[in-house]
Order: sequence, then structure tokens, then C-alpha cells
Amino acid sequence: MSHLIEFRDRILRCVASVIVIFAGLFSFSNELYLYISEPIREYLPDTTSMIATEVASPFLTPFKLTLVLSMFAAMPYILFQTWAFLAPGLYKREKRIVIPLFISSVALFYAGMAFAYYIVFPLVFLFFTSIAPEGITVMPDIRSYLDFVLKLFFAFGLSFEIPIAVVILSWMGAVDPDNLAKKRPYVFVLCFVLGMLLTPPDIISQTLLAIPMWLLFEVGILFGRMVRPAKEAV
Repeated sequence: MSHLIEFRDRILRCVASVIVIFAGLFSFSNELYLYISEPIREYLPDTTSMIATEVASPFLTPFKLTLVLSMFAAMPYILFQTWAFLAPGLYKREKRIVIPLFISSVALFYAGMAFAYYIVFPLVFLFFTSIAPEGITVMPDIRSYLDFVLKLFFAFGLSFEIPIAVVILSWMGAVDPDNLAKKRPYVFVLCFVLGMLLTPPDIISQTLLAIPMWLLFEVGILFGRMVRPAKEAV
């Protein structure tokens, strides 16, 4: 019962952290949406703009964005609460690797989002706006655009966690980094298949997701080989 009470308390703290951050960001929700939509607005014709096709979209869309960003911003604290709940049940040698993994997972998730925003979005939206048929005016809906970018944020954020997954599996002995290295051709193809499934149907975003996934897989193998001897020596 004491563990359940502690679990409940930490869940409430995580929820409270999201609410506090949301309360601080809500007054800037419109500015946040303008920042998020800058990659596509930059390539829209001067005479056009984004539109809202639903009555409540001008309010609900920035609201949704602010709520999601609040969850992203609270992620370090959420992971800290997770660590604090699990730490008493871990051995000292396990704690030495768990802390760097927690920190790295947060940093890589944010790096994936930044890569999507600063590298992928400009290329994708330049491609989309430049291939519109003659006589068609590009005027994206604000809700559809937000759903699109959030999907890419999650796709790139999660894909950047590949090294963490490989290191954990190698450390646990579930996989052997040397055997994974022999399967590079299959992993390379799998990365492009996942890129096709996780991104919109254009070759640019698919390639920009698949290539980093493959490179991060190689990084995971490198660090997996570093933690494997320590696991075997225990």
C-alpha cells in the first residue's frame, strides 16, 4: 500500500508540474503558435495566410499546442519522479547507468524535435508549397498543420531514442552489439520503412528521418559495446 501511495503522489506531482507550466505559457499561446508555424508561413505567398476552418480552432489549436509543449517542458521533472520512485529498488551499479540514460533520453528527445523543426520542416514545406498545381492557392488550416507538426515531433523525438534502447538492451544482455552490427543492411531497410510509416508521404521527410535513425543505431552499437563488458564482469 505504501508503494501505491508513493506512486500516486508522484503521478500527482507530474500532473501538477504540467499544470503549472501550462498556466505560465497559456498567455503566450498565440505567440507560441506563430513560432511553430513560422517554417510554413515563410514559404506562403505574400497574398495568402493560414486559415481556420472550424469555429473554435483559433482558440483550441493554440490551447492544444500549449498543453503539449507543457508536457514536453515538464519531461525532465517527470523522468526525475520516475527515477526517484525506481531508485530504492536498484543496485548501486544499476544506478550508475540509469542516471546517464535518463539524462541522455531527455536530451535526445529534445534534439530530435529541434532537428525536425530547424532541418526537416523548412525542406518539407518548401517542397509542399512549390509543387502546388497552377491555380491552387496554398492556405493551410491551423489545426491540420498542428497535427502534422506534432506527429513529426513525436516521430523524430522517439527515433532519436534509438541509442538509449540499444544501450539498455546491450547492458541487460538481451542483445549482442556485435550481432546487431552484422544486421546493418536489414536495419538500414527497416529505418526507411519506419520513415515511410512515421512521416508524411514525401521522400524528403522519410529520408531525413531514416538516415538519422540509422546513424543513431550505429551510435547505440558503439556505446552498447562499452557497457557490455561491465555487465559481463558482474
